[in-house]
Amino acid sequence: MRLNRKNGSVLNSLTVICSLKKFIFLLLCVLAVFFAASNLCAEDQISQSVVKVIATQRLPDIIRPWAKQTQREISGSGVIIEGGRILTNAHVVAFSQQIYIQPYQSADKFEAIVIAKSPEIDLALLKINNEELIKNNPPLSFEEKLPKTKDPVSVYGYPMGGSEQSVTEGIVSRIEYQAAFYGVPSLFIQIDAALNPGNSGGAAVAGGKLIGLVCSKIMTAESIGFLIPVEEIKMFLIDAADGKYEGQPMINGIKAQTLENDALRSWLEIPDQTTGMMIQDVKNIDPAFPLKPLDIISYISDYPIDNEGRIRLNEDLRLPATYLVPRVAKKGKVPLTVIRNGKQLKIDAPVSVETQKLIRFKGLNYPRYFIYGPLVFIEVDQYYVQQLLKTDKMALLLAAIGCPIVTRMSDNIFYKNEELVAVFSPMFSHRITKGYDTRGPFGVVSHVNDVPIKNLVHLVETLRGNRKEFVVFRFANLRSECLVFRRAEIEAATEEILNENGIRHQFSEDLKDVWNKK
Repeated sequence: MRLNRKNGSVLNSLTVICSLKKFIFLLLCVLAVFFAASNLCAEDQISQSVVKVIATQRLPDIIRPWAKQTQREISGSGVIIEGGRILTNAHVVAFSQQIYIQPYQSADKFEAIVIAKSPEIDLALLKINNEELIKNNPPLSFEEKLPKTKDPVSVYGYPMGGSEQSVTEGIVSRIEYQAAFYGVPSLFIQIDAALNPGNSGGAAVAGGKLIGLVCSKIMTAESIGFLIPVEEIKMFLIDAADGKYEGQPMINGIKAQTLENDALRSWLEIPDQTTGMMIQDVKNIDPAFPLKPLDIISYISDYPIDNEGRIRLNEDLRLPATYLVPRVAKKGKVPLTVIRNGKQLKIDAPVSVETQKLIRFKGLNYPRYFIYGPLVFIEVDQYYVQQLLKTDKMALLLAAIGCPIVTRMSDNIFYKNEELVAVFSPMFSHRITKGYDTRGPFGVVSHVNDVPIKNLVHLVETLRGNRKEFVVFRFANLRSECLVFRRAEIEAATEEILNENGIRHQFSEDLKDVWNKK
């Protein structure tokens, strides 16, 4: 039986359709394999860009500042970036004697050095001199934009629980600008990916690009971790390009509050359309400082400030207005629009990377100290205060005796270079301490021979220049004794105490010239 022409055409069409379907199916399979291979290749490249950081640390000893604590080895993670450099957290390499980098899937370890660091935003930049490692491990590129909430994120690093690289996944929970390390505000991305000790310094990746560096997790909460976003990383890299990180500028010496309260607004006679922050108090040591109490800051640069003290970056993100200060400051000034006595003023407010806080963070450095007879004097800074106040017992004791470490915790300096000088260590045993309570508490030194002490250098200079028969130490609290020594005896005792206790140096290296100056 013959098929008619019409039936033959139908069969031919069906054959073509079936062939086309097979072709499309095969093409889709090939494309799926191609994209899977591409993704595996991209993931493998990311893994090669994330390294293990191994550091040998010797932490300072606040009670024995001339010595260091027992050596310990810690590990974290790092990310290879352009220029053969490695980005990690400052706390991973703090007080390190040696630092080694172990590449992905390698047994080799390469020595590294710190070329820049910022403990305030927990970033450090490392350098290695190994061309092969740099060649075989590509740098990870940066994502230019901030992620949005609910964006997926993958975290690469070397957490505890194993020796190989780990990858966990989650989403961006929120973006905040807040003070996290030593009171310095910074931008953070919160994620819900699983993080553990060792993830610090690892890469958080979206779309094959770095969106942030892992910096911490909340130990008492599940699935809450924080990233330092690329925006902060870039500011750090630009600042550190000359080999020294200066810090982010800030407006010093002002205390501000929101303008949400209706009674407050009526008292200030503020019209409804006016928004911003009211300056509650000004404690800046510069007599020419242009801002005054009750000033209303309504704009920073061209950004309006709302009544909660925030600015809007886009439709999805509001941040505290202070976020803008380091980003719009130029030549040591930040442009503000201020309302004073009902009039609008344009003011260029001075900014500085140096805080005017009395108890301020001065970097993760070994302590400055000076030993004089049985007493060990130390400069008080925020890092050492944190170590001292780790126990509630010590905090309560210092508060009970009215020690300035507690009573002036939030104060600004009264004059330039003001610092607290304290004695935390028990007195060394020596015959000249007869009758004194050698255990303390001692606390902050207020006077030496009726001379008010301004800082540690001033104390050393005062003792160096003393020619009186006696040396008298007074402390700024309610319980410490007045300590009186004969000058000749205490100076002779100093050398004896150093020898008996195996202490090599009477002072930290930076005070050598101060003490030996004629």
